[in-house]
Amino acid sequence: MSTLNTQGTALITGASSGIGATYADRLAKRGFDLILVARDQARLETLAAELRSKTSARVEVLKADLTDASHRSALEQRLRNDASITLLVNNAGVATNGTLAEADLAEVDRLIQLNIVALTHLASAAAAGFVARGRGAIVNIASVVPMIPERFNAVYAASKAYVLSLTQSLNAEIGQSGVQVQAVMPGATRTEIWERAGMDINAFPPEMVMDVNEMVDAALAGFDQKERVTIPSLSNAADWDAFLNARLALGPNLSLQHAAARYKTPGA
Repeated sequence: MSTLNTQGTALITGASSGIGATYADRLAKRGFDLILVARDQARLETLAAELRSKTSARVEVLKADLTDASHRSALEQRLRNDASITLLVNNAGVATNGTLAEADLAEVDRLIQLNIVALTHLASAAAAGFVARGRGAIVNIASVVPMIPERFNAVYAASKAYVLSLTQSLNAEIGQSGVQVQAVMPGATRTEIWERAGMDINAFPPEMVMDVNEMVDAALAGFDQKERVTIPSLSNAADWDAFLNARLALGPNLSLQHAAARYKTPGA
């Protein structure tokens, strides 16, 4: 492995475990220096020490609660102004369990602050910095749940639908400016998010649950292939293309001067 990192610095949120920690490992091995962001400083320090011992990466640890506006603001300024940062992995997120009608709205608000508000603020700051510098990449970790929202918790599914939509729109806005934008849509992945949400990942059929290492490796392969959307378990890319084409086919009839005939009262 080269002793000189040439890829710039990757800022990874939710980096203390799971998907974020795995991205940290893979990106360090790819030649990135790292800024690891999470609330658990002890786990971040342990991960940083491990990565320094086995790679040439310079690893900085930043303890931050992304639901805190002051913590977010500091990261936003870093993303806008630190020219060494070339990659943002917007991974931090939480899940909830139960129905919306029965939800603890304080937990709902925290989910929205982390999954939506923080992700949006950091993506905006990174986009501004990267466009100004003519290079960089933003990876937003979404989920497959927006594809079948009827089967999942309403707030979590909606938050990940937002991440997908934001990423697609952001790509249209800055994709021609030398900035790569990718949404990653994992299925069930073996990480701590399930336990924190009060759910048992072992209740899923084993064939539906992907190891986090395999998930991140697939996501990075999609990144290398310049995919705008990566679904690690989707074997046939043509299926996603067909989905996009079906959506775009609605376009000519989504906004017209008159309502469709099927909505008009007979004789009116």
